Amino acid sequence: MKEIRIHARAGQGAITTAALLGEAYFKEGKYPYAFPSFGAARMGAPMNAFVRVDSKPVRLRSQIYTPDYVIVVDATLMRGYNCFSGLKEDGVAIINGPDNLKLPKLKAKQKVIVFPANDIALKNIGRPLGNTTLLGAYAAATGELKLETLLEVAKTRFSGKILEGNLKAIEEGYNHVRTVNS
Repeated sequence: MKEIRIHARAGQGAITTAALLGEAYFKEGKYPYAFPSFGAARMGAPMNAFVRVDSKPVRLRSQIYTPDYVIVVDATLMRGYNCFSGLKEDGVAIINGPDNLKLPKLKAKQKVIVFPANDIALKNIGRPLGNTTLLGAYAAATGELKLETLLEVAKTRFSGKILEGNLKAIEEGYNHVRTVNS
């Protein structure tokens, strides 16, 4: 079983991110389970979304404490929370933030990718919501999903100019990580 924990603030698209990840895994023949967790239901409040995926139906319903992958939609959360808590020894973290972002000390095999997903989203979508850009980066960094599957899933969620912008953002996030990691 693979587990993904998403850190964001309410209104930044974490639930959409988890839903799109789940749908993409489903299209690739896996059994996903995506769900949110948040306290105060107000815009900007810290929240998490989670995705579990396996080759057989997922029955576990608890929060994710030892993720294989972490996606941080808002790097300011790292000031007050340990977003890397429980990240597996060979885990991957994908962070929306500036290149000079100060990171905590990580284990030797853990991999962290930091890039300006909001800037890419602003350019392509017209709003600084980097969640779909992070999905493209996730696919490239982990090899868990095909880019084509993410693009196909985005077409079921968005339409019109928003769809066009999100498709470009996903592709740019994917290509950014592929370029940096090659």
